[in-house]
Amino acid sequence: MSDLENRRERLEFNKLQKRLRRNVGKAIADFNMIEEGDKVMVCLSGGKDSYAMLDILMNLQKTAPVHFELVAVNMDQKQPGFPEHILPEYLQSIGVPYHIVNKDTYSVVKEVVPEGRTTCGLCSRLRRGTLYGFAEEIGATKVALGHHKDDIVETLFLNMFYGGRLKAMPPKLRADDGRNIVIRPLAYCRESDLIAFAEHKQFPIIPCNLCGSQENLQRQAIKGMLNDWDKKFPGRSDNIFAALTRVSPSQLADRDLYDFESLELDRSKPAPMVDARSIEQYVDSWIPEDAREEDLETERGERPAEASQPLYIEARNL
Repeated sequence: MSDLENRRERLEFNKLQKRLRRNVGKAIADFNMIEEGDKVMVCLSGGKDSYAMLDILMNLQKTAPVHFELVAVNMDQKQPGFPEHILPEYLQSIGVPYHIVNKDTYSVVKEVVPEGRTTCGLCSRLRRGTLYGFAEEIGATKVALGHHKDDIVETLFLNMFYGGRLKAMPPKLRADDGRNIVIRPLAYCRESDLIAFAEHKQFPIIPCNLCGSQENLQRQAIKGMLNDWDKKFPGRSDNIFAALTRVSPSQLADRDLYDFESLELDRSKPAPMVDARSIEQYVDSWIPEDAREEDLETERGERPAEASQPLYIEARNL
């Protein structure tokens, strides 16, 4: 590799690293994930995401406006062939305090789940329950998990398609019993960035196929769908995630979230005199010229399918 190529590679990695740190820092600030004096238990699976999360948190710890501790925790589930030495050696090399929790959930999962069925769901629940208990044991005030933006969007569709619920994974969550607070510092990070980051850092990845379980086929199908969408319509996954941060309960149908039954007429004030053209002009004033409907054309001169609807369809709610 030439000097020019080396410089370009370093430049691209610096940009990637800054973007990841910025996204993690913004997520922490937006959701008040880490506070003064927190002891953050960083859950390490041996995958790219949790390695990246620990690396970025360690870097942010040096310049953060609050003081907090980090402790890495891995759970050895006694899967046959699990390379027990990899994580301890890595954690010792970077100088972070760590614990290895030994819990044979592998045998439980194999006993309960029928042959040929995916074990991922039960495995993750058993692992999380054990880690929650250990967090309390060591006095950790926050439990950091390595889910990223793509995981959150995929979970939204999994719950809609297979569970009939409008539900995802929040960046910050209090456990049902109130005894733990879970944070997801990678909530604003794209998986593609984390893959590139892990490849450059050469983390000692431990594959999640030691149990011999088939992949979660439902999640893989959702991931494929979203990847296809992003290729055809760049930025769609980001827009879907943004929608999770701008929820309008009155425009949905959950009677527990919004009191539809008590809605009453209110004609105490004169109705505003607004015609359709003035609404269109008002909405257009908020749309940059290069994003107007007439500019939404493909290189073939055809209008994208999603551009067939006016960009100001929400004007009916003004």
